[in-house]
Amino acid sequence: MIPLHPQRVPDHPDRLRWIVPPGLLTVTGPLAGVPAPLAALLDDGTLAEVTAEPTAVVTRLGEGRSWSGDGARVRTALHNALADPTGWAPADRPDRPGDDDLLAAAARDLLAGPVGAFARSHGGSIELLGVRDGVVTVRLGGACHGCAAAWLTLHWRLERELRRRHPGLRELRNAAPRTAVGHAFRARRAGRIPHDRTKSEQTGPGPSEEPLPPGTHRDT
Repeated sequence: MIPLHPQRVPDHPDRLRWIVPPGLLTVTGPLAGVPAPLAALLDDGTLAEVTAEPTAVVTRLGEGRSWSGDGARVRTALHNALADPTGWAPADRPDRPGDDDLLAAAARDLLAGPVGAFARSHGGSIELLGVRDGVVTVRLGGACHGCAAAWLTLHWRLERELRRRHPGLRELRNAAPRTAVGHAFRARRAGRIPHDRTKSEQTGPGPSEEPLPPGTHRDT
């Protein structure tokens, strides 16, 4: 049986958020159709609304209903509905209001879970800064900051999974300031620093070094 964990929704006593395993739901937001067990509760007025989040199903009771009297029926219906992954249909929303909230919830879930754990295991961190118009902005910290491999990993692990959970993702951005390594890489691509120049040729002698006469070398 699929595990369910009900959570109250602050300031909305008529709603419960039923936490489900990650990756179980393939739709998010308002729903145009739900599997038959939940549809029956919508038809008889037990439920007024069902919406989907990346890792939860939110149910709103109908007028005059209570969780003490109807909660067990809702739980049973939801268990049965989750066994039918093809019965969930998203509503057609041209303006897609609230999508950023759902996208942010999916990003927070991933950063609190496997993606964040992977970054922390390598001495780094990923901070969610914001979500707007389908664009998710994060900041890499710790060992991840300035690491080109970390940014590639971020795209492979966070962006791919986030897009799978929420197709409305338009772009994933890193807000970390550009690093010296990044500047050098871009300068090479622009032809300002030839690839065959050594570090000493690029930077010249160190602050305490004097140029050597021709035909001599510095002991190391």
